[in-house]
Amino acid sequence: MMKTVVFMVMAVAAGTVGDILLAKGMKEMGDLSTMNLRGILTVAGQALTSPKLIFGTGMLAGFFFLWLAVLSWEDLSVALPMQALNYVLVAFLSQYFLGETVSPLRWGGIVLICIGVTIVTKSGGGA
Repeated sequence: MMKTVVFMVMAVAAGTVGDILLAKGMKEMGDLSTMNLRGILTVAGQALTSPKLIFGTGMLAGFFFLWLAVLSWEDLSVALPMQALNYVLVAFLSQYFLGETVSPLRWGGIVLICIGVTIVTKSGGGA
């Protein structure tokens, strides 16, 4: 179980950092919904050379391979809820790096998710 926790923490951290970098990078590119086809193609070209988007994609690839390792030895019904810890990291990092506001209601929901993750995780391992 300890191996699962270590790999899941690494996977969640990699996935969260990847998501934050992709969000920050795309916000810098602009709102695609307001662009015509030429604008979207220009942004697509810029995205291919954006350090934030490249590194973010690399972090998400790291998440993917760590996740594959976890799935090779842990039940999906235990491993998948552990991914929900991503909500905590995303909320904190989104406030700090993206300037987003996380409401008290959302924090309450995150706490409930964490309680559920703890219950599911404790039930793993043949209990």
